[in-house]
Formats: sequence, structure tokens, C-alpha cells
Amino acid sequence: MAEGSAELELFRRCWREELAGDAKRRRREAAEQPPAGPAAEPGSRCSAEQPEPGYLALARGLLHGGAPPGPARRSASPARPAEEPAGDGGGDGDDLLGQLIRDLNEINEVPFFDVQLPYELALKIFQYLGKTELGRCAQVSRTWKALAEDEVLWYRLCQQEGYLLDTSISDHACWKLALRNCRARERTLKTNWKNRIGAVSQLRYELGKILCDVHSCDGVVIAGYTSGEVRLWDTRTWDYTAPILEAVHGPGDAGPRPHVSFVRINSSLAVAAYEDGTISIWNLMFGREPIHHYQHNQRIQALALGSEGAVVATASGFEVKVESPDDRGFWQTTATFDIQKLVSFLNLVPDVVGSPVTIAAAEDIVYLLKAEDPGKVLHSVYGQPVTCLDVSAHEAAFGVKNFGWLLNEPNQILLYNLETSQCLKKMGNSIGDFTCVNLQNSPPNMLVTGNKDRRVRVFDLRKSESLCSLYAHQLGVSAVQMDDWKIVSGGEEGLVCVWDQRMGTKLWEMHARHPVRHIWFNSHSLITANIPDEKSLPGTSITDDDLTVHHKYRGIIYAYEFSADQLAVESVLPICRSSYDEVTGYNYNIGLAVPYDNI
Repeated sequence: MAEGSAELELFRRCWREELAGDAKRRRREAAEQPPAGPAAEPGSRCSAEQPEPGYLALARGLLHGGAPPGPARRSASPARPAEEPAGDGGGDGDDLLGQLIRDLNEINEVPFFDVQLPYELALKIFQYLGKTELGRCAQVSRTWKALAEDEVLWYRLCQQEGYLLDTSISDHACWKLALRNCRARERTLKTNWKNRIGAVSQLRYELGKILCDVHSCDGVVIAGYTSGEVRLWDTRTWDYTAPILEAVHGPGDAGPRPHVSFVRINSSLAVAAYEDGTISIWNLMFGREPIHHYQHNQRIQALALGSEGAVVATASGFEVKVESPDDRGFWQTTATFDIQKLVSFLNLVPDVVGSPVTIAAAEDIVYLLKAEDPGKVLHSVYGQPVTCLDVSAHEAAFGVKNFGWLLNEPNQILLYNLETSQCLKKMGNSIGDFTCVNLQNSPPNMLVTGNKDRRVRVFDLRKSESLCSLYAHQLGVSAVQMDDWKIVSGGEEGLVCVWDQRMGTKLWEMHARHPVRHIWFNSHSLITANIPDEKSLPGTSITDDDLTVHHKYRGIIYAYEFSADQLAVESVLPICRSSYDEVTGYNYNIGLAVPYDNI
């Protein structure tokens, strides 16, 4: 303690000497300097001492151990003050007074009224504030403004709201502006959705004859036809001339190819099941030739593809087979399960670590199929068949049908926990059969269903209550999906309806000839598929190659785009281009080669 006091006293003595020398030097320079204005009157005090600068008053107060005056105290705020002019000092840059001023300028503490915090700690506190609170804090002072507009805070806010998740903090110079642009784009998309402002295109393949099945993932659409062909479209780039996936042909396959029964696609794989029990698997990065195929002895009844990764499950007869590649990339049969009844619905549980888990619904029994527990029954009630099925990472939801002899047991949606195999909720109590359910793509704790009683119902899984019931379709609901504010439903009569979920009102609708069997949408696009139930054209045979039969019997795929980026003038619509891959002499589907407004 004595050493510290001695050093402080020595510092103060040296500093007083410098201040005294500096004051004498300034008085001498002021006396030698000629007056710039008119001559002063005799006896005037124009040559008197100039007022002492503020930093000298602060320094003298510190030397004498007392508190500086009010203005000096405010000027010594730890918020990076502006430097004093260097002309008053007159000494070299290494004197103690210059060192003090530089130290004051380098202080990086943020004043929180009577408490001084380091910048990093203040930033840690500010990260718990939202956009509105940060805007208010930015109006307190310059220091708080710099802190409230720190890029780390706005980058974290942007990530928390779900924008630009695949970017790093160095990708944008101003994350506050990036968040503002993202929110403005979201408002524009919502307005376009509500007012049906956008572009719509028809995805057709005339050579494929009749549409059999459609599936999509992140804007990539796969379709199977009665001609045995499988085709892809990538709607993300408006490139609708994607390749045809070739099937495996044997040496004796000279006749017509079998129809496509099911198609599935994820981010890396495409799978198709054919009427003769053949399964073909393509890698979307390697080309048109399949990387793996295998055969069932009977017709395929259900097909499932994992949402991520490479796992394929198929059901044929009383057998469920799961295929996946090993560590070296060679495909093999991971598991085979023998069950008692014919499978009608098949799903793979997403985000499973280890061996895949399959949920299979066979009439009135729901199986939980694992390699370590192959015959586990999740649900079984005699006489109550399962009418629809969907699974998420931890739960399975399915509809059950009551034939009427138990009046206190109407048709319901059951929710099961996959880890405990316990029934969590029973919802619905409807007279009609539940025809579709969407759990995986719904918001958290939400579930949307479609019913034969023409209604779309949204359930809150926390209360087992119906939040809204929408009278939607005359012949029953066939497909449905929802997000946090809208619902898109499709019916057996071919009508696609878009609803405002909170208001319970219909925004708009589109109609086609055949039942809606597939619906998928994200923030800026919508894909729907109208698939005919009849797989043969009226008035023609199955082997007839007449392509001039009206395409209204063939089924259709619609791609809607609501993004403002895709609606620019330079975007070339499908009507304005032709792939010219049709057969010779057939011009039924010829499109324009250049935009029609430039002709």
C-alpha cells in the first residue's frame, strides 16, 4: 500500500511540473503573438490569461485528489469521447497529459447509468432484447446506439426468426438491413398468397399418357405415368425440361412397360414402384440410370422414402422390406418383416439414429417395425380399420373408422407416442371417415385433417380441441397441408382451396377435372396434382398410341409461384418456350419459342 501511494505521489509531482511548464509556455507564446484585431486601448485586459481548457481543469482536479466539476465529469464519460485539439498541448506526444487523453479515448466501457460495464458484457445483456427494444435503446445515447446496432445482435435476431439460416455473419455488411429486407419480402409473399398474385404453370408430359402418382420435395417434382416413364421437373429454376428417369430393362422386355404405381423423392434420391413389383432407385446427382433396383413377387401396395438420407421401405403382400446402402455405398436389405394383413399405409420415421423405424398400417392394426423388435403392435382394435396415417420424429397420427355398432365410438384421430407406444390424444368425433392427416409438415403442436364429411379440421394437440372447422369440398377432402397462417386443401371433385386459418375464410380456389392427390407448398410456391382414378383413356385401348386424345383425361400438375423474384420481366414463362422433343408430325403441344410480347 505504501509503495502504491509513493508511486501515485511521484506521478502527481511529475504531472504538476509538466502542467506548470505548459502554462508558462502558453503565456509566453500569447504575449509574443501580435494582436490580430485593432489596437487595444491602454489598460485593457485583452492580453490577460485565456480561459483554462477543460482537459486541464479535469487534470488539476485529478492531481489534487478531488472530484472534477460537473462539465468535466460529463466529458470524462467512458463512452469513447472525441479527442481534444492537439494545438493546445504544445509538448511532445509522449508527455503524461497526452497519455492521459489517449487512455480516456481508448476506454471501451459502456455506461449503464451509475454502473460501468465492459462492452462484451453489455452486448451479452442486449442479446436478450427484441427488435423494438433495441430500437428504443438506440435512442438513449450514441454509445447505446452503437451497441444496439451491433452486427452480432442483428445476425442472431435474423437467425432466430428463420431467415438466412445457411449464411455466416460475414456474408452481409448490415444485418439490420438484411432482416428488414427479409421481413419485407415475407410480407410481399403473404400479400401475393392472399390475392393470388403470381404465375401458374402446367407440368405435362404427353408421351407419358395418364398420370399415376406425383410427389415433390423442395420444389422438385417427380411424376409416374401409365407408359412406365418417370419424369422430373425442377420448379425452383423454372426449368421444366428436366430429364426422364430410365427404368431397368431386361432382355425379354419387348412389350409395353408396366404402369408406375408409386413415386417418391427427397433431396438426394428418387424412387419408383411399378405394377410388376419392381423398385427402381435413382440418385439425383448421378444421372438417369438407376443406382439400385430390386423385385417383389407381388404387386407393390405401399412405398415410403425417408425424408433425409437413403432408406426405402416397400410393402408387397404380407411382407415389408427395408433397403438402404451400407458404409461402402452398396445397397442391401436392412430388414424384412412378415405381418398378418395387407398393408395400406407405410411411413418411415424421420430423424432416426441407427436402424430405420417403419410405421405400417394394415387394416385395423398399426405396426411399429424395428430391426430389434420386428413384430411390435402399436395399435389394434378389431373392426376399426385405419383410414389415413402420418408420422413425425416422435409421434404417429392416424384415423380410425367405426362401422356404427359402437355409437359411443365415432371416427377419430389417434395420436401415439413412438417411444412409449402410448396413446396420447383422441380427437375428432366425426361421423365421416378421416381421409387425410398431416402431422409432419404442420406447425408445432398442431394437426390438420381432411374428412369425407367435406370438412377440414385443425387440432391443437395440447388441448385435443378443434381450433377451426372449414366446410371445404363437396365430395370430401383428399389432401391437406397447413403452416402458421394458411391451409391448402384439395378435394375429390378437383378443387384446390386456400384458406386463412386464423380468420377461417377462403382466400381463393382453383378447379381441375380429377381428384387432388398431392399438395405441397412452402413460403413462395405451391404444387398440386390432379390424378385420375381411371387409368385408361375413354374410347381407346391401353396400347393405343394416339396422342391427340384430349389431355383432360390424363391428369395434370400445377406449379404456382408467388415470389416477386421469380415474377421479373426477364423470367421466361413455360408458354414462351418449347423443348421440341415431341414425336415427328405432332404439334398439339407446340409452344412459342420467344416471349409472345416480343413477336
